[in-house]
Amino acid sequence: MQIKEIIVVEGHNDTQTLKRYFDCETIETGGDHVSKETLDRIAHAANTRGVIVFTDPDKAGKHIRSVIERHIPHVKHAYIDPSVAHTPKKVGVEHAKKADLEESLSHLVTYREAQDSISWSEFIDLGLIGDAPLRKKVCDTFHIGHCNAKSCFKRLNQLGITYTQIKEIL
Repeated sequence: MQIKEIIVVEGHNDTQTLKRYFDCETIETGGDHVSKETLDRIAHAANTRGVIVFTDPDKAGKHIRSVIERHIPHVKHAYIDPSVAHTPKKVGVEHAKKADLEESLSHLVTYREAQDSISWSEFIDLGLIGDAPLRKKVCDTFHIGHCNAKSCFKRLNQLGITYTQIKEIL
């Protein structure tokens, strides 16, 4: 499978795993400190070929994702479920199987400016605060990665997901 966009990953092992299964190019951040030079490369790639941010489902991966999103809005995001991308001691893209990587890359999301598609009170009414399994179901359905209530609320609004759409899946 060929991937047109350049995939942003954390490290060399992620690149090796993706290249084993896909015809793709990557940009490696080299860890959770994303240099200005790396951000410039990502920005150039976003303007020419497009970019998919595909970081590990851990604290460092979330940090890298947020840095990139702040500097280069409207990039595409792919999320991998930590339950399918781990070893007994580590979690990351490099540990996922081909089918799980394909699944993640087939559900890309691009965030827009925050909209008011769902209000905070509607979000609370749906029971998405304090109920992590319910929130996980919503996050998995809309392919926005596992996140806390505040991030979930923000991402749903950035995607224009409405109260009715969420209610239907619950």
